[in-house]
Amino acid sequence: MALTMLSCNQSNANNKDQQTKNSVDMKFEKVALPYATDALEPVISKQTVELHYGKHHQAYIDNLNKLIVGTKFENADLETIVKESDGAIFNNAGQALNHNIYFTSFKKNGGGEPKGKLADAINEQFGSFDKFKEEFNAAGVGVFGSGWVWLAKDGSGKLSILKESNAGNPLTSGLTPVLGFDVWEHSYYLDYQNRRA
Repeated sequence: MALTMLSCNQSNANNKDQQTKNSVDMKFEKVALPYATDALEPVISKQTVELHYGKHHQAYIDNLNKLIVGTKFENADLETIVKESDGAIFNNAGQALNHNIYFTSFKKNGGGEPKGKLADAINEQFGSFDKFKEEFNAAGVGVFGSGWVWLAKDGSGKLSILKESNAGNPLTSGLTPVLGFDVWEHSYYLDYQNRRA
């Protein structure tokens, strides 16, 4: 699958209200999709979105909610759990956060180049948006097995591309995720089979 960037929906990408706990029941929930499940076709099919979001993402949320009961993470926010946990709690918290970021990074009829500060930062760091896409795609193809490719920024705003295996997230390295792309097979296999590139 070509790692096509449909759009980086910046207004949703870091919405802490959706990525942390629901204040009423203190349980984690999936972020609400800001589009219909068929809105990303033909790049990502409705069937893939429904399976990926409705089954895989929901399973990470459900597992996390069960695992944190009675632990020091029971009342923690999602980012804290990702930064401080390990084992099964980390894996499910990481995947919950990663998928919240991933699913809010798209929009119907998205695509094209970013604008504003993000465009400026990409051009400064990578030389052009095309060069960034080339490096980002190569990183995604280069992830061995399951994982994520990230565009992240440090405290000074400097951007970098990271490859993370399994549930990895830039937060564990002190960086802020800007854009995450899922290269687990469940994210593309129904549409592209073994063609990650």
